Amino acid sequence: MRIMLVDDSRTMRSIQRAVLTELGHSDIEEACDGQDALSKVWAFKPDLLLVDWNMPNMDGLSFVKVFRAKDKTTPIIMVTCEKEKGRVVEAIQAGVNNYVAKPFTPDLLSQRLQETLSRCDMETAEDEETTPQQQQQSTPQ
Repeated sequence: MRIMLVDDSRTMRSIQRAVLTELGHSDIEEACDGQDALSKVWAFKPDLLLVDWNMPNMDGLSFVKVFRAKDKTTPIIMVTCEKEKGRVVEAIQAGVNNYVAKPFTPDLLSQRLQETLSRCDMETAEDEETTPQQQQQSTPQ
């Protein structure tokens, strides 16, 4: 699985990389802010993104909105210090699939990864099970 880490803290990216490596993931790209991520994401084609909220140049929420305009399906986990309920709701409305508050344990990050990927796999399977005829029937006329 291809994973992109978007965080302005090199230390945080190293921690995330170590946890992901421990979980068996090695195809990892890093970006130091939203602009850097946008310059890399389309060529890298990640299967999952871990995105910080507060970054210089382009924050994580702005990145998510730009990314979601082109890609509606790749799972995104917001990994951030922003814990306020309103901020969590704002991130989810922008297209984030899950949320991890810093500081986090390796177990919590692993759990959020599994939850997110399971949920996204189930949604994909449900979409694939819908036949074109079912889609046509469910489309309002």
